Amino acid sequence: MSIKDRFKMIMDREKLTAGAFAESIGVAQATISHILGPRNKYPSTEVILRLHQRYTDINLEWLLTGEGSMSNNSNSAGSSEFDYPLFAENPENLTDEPSEMENRKEIALETVQPPPKEIVKQEIIYKERPPRKITEIRIFFDDNTYETFKPEN
Repeated sequence: MSIKDRFKMIMDREKLTAGAFAESIGVAQATISHILGPRNKYPSTEVILRLHQRYTDINLEWLLTGEGSMSNNSNSAGSSEFDYPLFAENPENLTDEPSEMENRKEIALETVQPPPKEIVKQEIIYKERPPRKITEIRIFFDDNTYETFKPEN
């Protein structure tokens, strides 16, 4: 079974069209069309991650390889040792609470002081150029000859 078939099985289970499925996982409809299309393009890691984040009960091993059951809910309770997703950004911090590091990044708007503005003075100097004069005019002909005209002073 290909990953294309597994995507179709998830769509059938959720009773979604390709467009609705794409919208539910936050990707463009064309992305799903390419995966389901005849060229059988393999989905990017981002698409698989978005699908797994939206449908958390989908067994990631089944989605990637086709092995095991489709749903995590049918797994035995003994496999709860690793119940974070394979692509979790930070598997050590599984709480939904922000960490202390994230709180330190926030700065109240009242304490932000705009940097002092420097006064920049610009001086524009216009230099007049002397008027230009025509010194010579040349006319070239198709027989590779030319004539030169010089104005009389």
